[in-house]
Amino acid sequence: MTCAWYGNLKLQAYPWFSKLSLPVIILLSWLVAGVEYSFMIPANRTGFTGTGGPFTLWQLKVIQEAISLFVFTIFTVVLFRSEPMRLNHLIGFVFLVLAVYFIFKS
Repeated sequence: MTCAWYGNLKLQAYPWFSKLSLPVIILLSWLVAGVEYSFMIPANRTGFTGTGGPFTLWQLKVIQEAISLFVFTIFTVVLFRSEPMRLNHLIGFVFLVLAVYFIFKS
């Protein structure tokens, strides 16, 4: 989803991409997101306790958010070097790790 949602911001630097209309950009973004969904849906079905997996819905959501933020961080640091990573971002990540801890705590 990170590539689908934010990749178009980086691609605006290319003349061929900046000429595309918003509906075309939306369609391209949904095509990218569709690939991710094709992996995420089976993973959730496999991992959910209701279908024999080890995770509750709460746990699946927190895992998804943690992975999403991790991927977003790498994406931003690598592609958007003009966006600085600040102390408040790191503190927020610590709180997210704490959220994962508390969600998984029995």
